[in-house]
Amino acid sequence: MLPLLDAIPPVRGRVGRPRRRPDSLFADRGYDHDIYRDQVRDRGVVPAIARRGTRHGTGLGTYQWVVERTFAWLHGFRRLRIRWERRADIHEAFLKLACCLITNRQLNSLC
Repeated sequence: MLPLLDAIPPVRGRVGRPRRRPDSLFADRGYDHDIYRDQVRDRGVVPAIARRGTRHGTGLGTYQWVVERTFAWLHGFRRLRIRWERRADIHEAFLKLACCLITNRQLNSLC
């Protein structure tokens, strides 16, 4: 989770310096530990991590299916389901290509 948070590129928005970090981070119960919360806070991000043993009263459970669906779409590409490439940059290139194809499919279904 933390390497992914560190890899977010700057995002243009309002006038001024571009944002390097999101405002908040949603995570499921798998990341329910104070160490993760502290590390996310140290990066200037508000953690919204669901706690174990509680109901979905905060609404965090409604965001989980988005992540699961995205992983299912990415696993539709055989090259990404089993990592054949030894070099990480080639695997990342195929991952970005798959994201472009998924986005193109979604946009075509809307039009």
